[in-house]
Amino acid sequence: MILPIVGYGNPVLRKVAKPIEKDYPQLQSLIENMFETMYNAPGIGLAAPQIDLSIRLIVIDADGLKENYPEAEGFKKVFINPEILEESGEKWSFEEGCLSLPELHEEVSRYSNVLVRYYDENFNQHEELLSGARARVFQHEYDHLEGKVFVDRLSSLRKTLLKRKLNDISNGKIATSYKMKRPVVGRK
Repeated sequence: MILPIVGYGNPVLRKVAKPIEKDYPQLQSLIENMFETMYNAPGIGLAAPQIDLSIRLIVIDADGLKENYPEAEGFKKVFINPEILEESGEKWSFEEGCLSLPELHEEVSRYSNVLVRYYDENFNQHEELLSGARARVFQHEYDHLEGKVFVDRLSSLRKTLLKRKLNDISNGKIATSYKMKRPVVGRK
């Protein structure tokens, strides 16, 4: 089932997401729906807060980056309750976009390596070093679990220049090819 994606300005994108347990209701169905929603949008990653669920769950399929970043090939994973244990390597800039901030793309600097601990869809724990594009995509989605979006990593000047676009997204004044959850008018 394709789920609506929440846009910038929705309070759920500013909350630190809660961990989930192995018996989370209909977890496998939720994971399948998240992948279907992500592919429909189309995106390469989706965090649960983007579908209005403040839980620590991410799905990623970075195959779309493989032409320019070979390490992205086959990087399809579910991350439950992920933690970043260590960030390392050089920071590098990359143009990022986000399904919750449609039509907005900006250069964002992130670490080239991250050591992460997480549970997979079967609740098996893993510790893994992600590098290059894999690290990049993971860090972007992880930010959603921490109540952040990629524009938070931009300079104050750049954010000021984007203010009108951000307001348009917050107010639902943006057209997308995918299903979005529109803001509730008059809600504070």
